[in-house]
Amino acid sequence: MNIASTDTKRRALGKGLDSLLPRVHAPAPSPEAEGGRPREIPVDQIDRNPFQTRTHMNEGQLAELAASITANGVVQPVLVRPLASGRFQLIAGERRWQASKLAGKETIPAILRQVSDEQAMEITIVENLQRADLNPMEQARAFERLSREFHMTQEQMAVRTGKDRATVSNFLRLLRLPTSVQTRVESGELSFGHARTLLAFEHAEEIERAAQRIAALSLSVRQTESYVQGLLHPEKATKKSAKPEPPVDPNVREAQEQLQRSLGLKVTIEDHHGRGKVIIEYARLEDFDKLLEQLAGD
Repeated sequence: MNIASTDTKRRALGKGLDSLLPRVHAPAPSPEAEGGRPREIPVDQIDRNPFQTRTHMNEGQLAELAASITANGVVQPVLVRPLASGRFQLIAGERRWQASKLAGKETIPAILRQVSDEQAMEITIVENLQRADLNPMEQARAFERLSREFHMTQEQMAVRTGKDRATVSNFLRLLRLPTSVQTRVESGELSFGHARTLLAFEHAEEIERAAQRIAALSLSVRQTESYVQGLLHPEKATKKSAKPEPPVDPNVREAQEQLQRSLGLKVTIEDHHGRGKVIIEYARLEDFDKLLEQLAGD
């Protein structure tokens, strides 16, 4: 593998979405095809991106963003492309656009790009995957679209989104979960860690039963791992819980009982072939004082 080539690809991510958006090289560009200068566009002339992978939006966070826009305006322009109808289609900036409408803004700063349907779809998916607030199932479906519609390998997806290849693989595996379990993950009832642990089961019925119990008991990811391993390997769990007591020499047991009767305290003798220790337990300070008197012979 060419390490220098990979490093170059990963450094290219620092350029942001602009590196994915080709500028228009026309002899006389129209205002709608301007390269990098933002312009104010009426929010009601912008259509939602049909390639948007986000299916859920936090209403509280959207209201906070709307309040910020009311006070400070839109700090970062959205990206749009002009349509033949004279309207515009959103490429990136769904939350800013929605929050601007919620804040009652008539216009929003936007940067125009001339891109094809395929380019718009790829840019939207990659932009969403670089955000931290997509739920695990939205990320899994976005990676699946990059694979299915753009024939990207997991390594290529990792480079384009700045994620590890193993992370991409783990998200794609979530699509093996039954629909009911995917819904629990999407709603936040189960986390990515819970979902990944459930994939240890082979059959959908096992996954669904385990997911239902995990959600009902509000198990942590670590507890879920132990629970799943217990179901997959019950013989190990039985051996661990039914660990036999080590055999005690009859003479040692007799001496242990004799000391307990004499001292009136719990005594344990740990003997290993003539070597060991005597453990005397007490619950009150008075018992300790009495023990000292007996041992000292006073």
